[in-house]
Amino acid sequence: MRTTTPLPPAVNVKDESFFKDLGQRIALARKEHNITQVQLAATLGIAQQTLAHYEGGRLRLPASLLPTLSQELHTPVDVLLGQPASAKTPAKRGPTPRLQQRLERLAQLPLPQQRLVMNMLDAALGQPAR
Repeated sequence: MRTTTPLPPAVNVKDESFFKDLGQRIALARKEHNITQVQLAATLGIAQQTLAHYEGGRLRLPASLLPTLSQELHTPVDVLLGQPASAKTPAKRGPTPRLQQRLERLAQLPLPQQRLVMNMLDAALGQPAR
């Protein structure tokens, strides 16, 4: 007499949760960049319905799609996978918060005072006044 061993479920509960969360992060990044499922699916070379299944967590996303997804969604793979952005991710470019606050305050000054401050900055930086 043969005994049978039940097959494990295709996706365990932990994996199911991971793929649902991954799909939600992909959908969120796609929507933030105003990309439709049809557009992203075409870029990935898959059917729109397949992408919808990935976003819904109903299909396992192949790891081979992650680099292209990351590039198209302008989102690091770490972030798509639910990890904090790695240290190698470049810092946000632009003025520091302190400088940004000062620039915002400067923009609220009357125009003659703005010109005065700009002339002082130009002189301090060794640039000709405009």
